[in-house]
Amino acid sequence: MPEHISRRSVALVLGAAAIAPAAAFAQEHERSETYSEDEVVAAAERFFGAGAEGLATVVRHVFEDLGRPNAFIEGTEGSGALGFGLRYGQGRLRIKGTLGGTRVFWQGPSVGFDTGGNASKVFTLAYNLRSAEEVFHRYAGVDGSAYYIGGIGVNYQRRNNVTLAPMRAGVGLRLGASIGYLHYSRRRRISPF
Repeated sequence: MPEHISRRSVALVLGAAAIAPAAAFAQEHERSETYSEDEVVAAAERFFGAGAEGLATVVRHVFEDLGRPNAFIEGTEGSGALGFGLRYGQGRLRIKGTLGGTRVFWQGPSVGFDTGGNASKVFTLAYNLRSAEEVFHRYAGVDGSAYYIGGIGVNYQRRNNVTLAPMRAGVGLRLGASIGYLHYSRRRRISPF
C-alpha cells in the first residue's frame, strides 16, 4: 500500500509540474496575441498627439472593463445630427501579429436627443477579432460616451463575440445622447444603412 501511495503522489507531482508550464504557455501566448496597456497608450499618443489630455485614464478604464485588445483601428470621421444623425469615417485596422493593415470604412445613422456636428480622430480598440473579415458588419452602440475625460470620449459597440471601443477626440460641438449603429465596410458607402 505505501508503494501505491507513493506512486500516486509521484503521478500527482508530475501532473502538476506538467500543468504549470502549460498554463504559463497559454498566458504567454495570450500576451503575444494581444496589446498591453502600455503599447495601446503609446500607439494612441502617437496617433492623437502626445498632449492628448486624459488619454491614459480612458485607456485604463477600457482595460479594466474589457481587458487586452488584439487589434485597433486608427482613423478619422465626421458626424452631424439634428435629432437624426449620420457618421462617416475611414481608417486602418491593425491586428496584433499580422503585417500591414486593412483599410476600413464606416458609416451609420443614429437617433436621439442629439444636435451639432464634429470632426474627430478615432482610435478604436478591438476585442476577439480572429481576422479582418470579422470587423465588416454592423455594430450597435449607444453614443453618449461611457467615459469622457479631457476631451477623449469612448463608447462600446458589440456584435456577437466582438467588441469595439472607439475613442474619439476632435473639434466641433455635438451635445446629447443617441442610439444607432456603425456599419464597417471594405469600401466607402454613401448610404449610412
